[in-house]
Amino acid sequence: MTGSPVSIAPFYAHWATYNRLFVEGIRGLSAAELALRADVADASTAAHWPIWAIAAHTAGARVYWLCVVAGEPGLDHAPFIDASTGMGWEDDLATPRSSAEVADALEMSWAVVASALGSWAPRQLQEGIPVETPVGTRHHTRESILLRLVTHDAYHVGEIALIQGLHGRPQLDLWPPGVHSVEGDTRNR
Repeated sequence: MTGSPVSIAPFYAHWATYNRLFVEGIRGLSAAELALRADVADASTAAHWPIWAIAAHTAGARVYWLCVVAGEPGLDHAPFIDASTGMGWEDDLATPRSSAEVADALEMSWAVVASALGSWAPRQLQEGIPVETPVGTRHHTRESILLRLVTHDAYHVGEIALIQGLHGRPQLDLWPPGVHSVEGDTRNR
């Protein structure tokens, strides 16, 4: 087919912008801000993860789905997930992570995403990938994995923004004015 894309990267081009805004938003947080949770009362009895753990979990999910499930390279460069146990930084809440560590984890996991987007062709999106579960084998397509990751990222960024808002802090925003505008289009500015 003449003119067809070699990879699916052009179809997901703005995801890199969202990741950059996510990383910048996390990198700018203090230790106290990273420790904020949706439970606004007593953090020692909180049932919800702190912001740092939510962001680390987001990075870990990208690596899990793309490296462990889909077989992409990069797991060996992910210090935020233990390949032998599947445990991530968010599973050890007694060891809070810094904004630099979490931002670096998001950037490293983005490298895995970008690599997959750059190497997968449109014709591969419907290929089934078997996943063993306690109830048997399930098949996920590459497309379903990418949609899972896009929505997972958005869900957790929204969760972080909600936590920030509950605590009266500026909220992480993936849609700041002017960032997603198309040249000549004044509707989205």
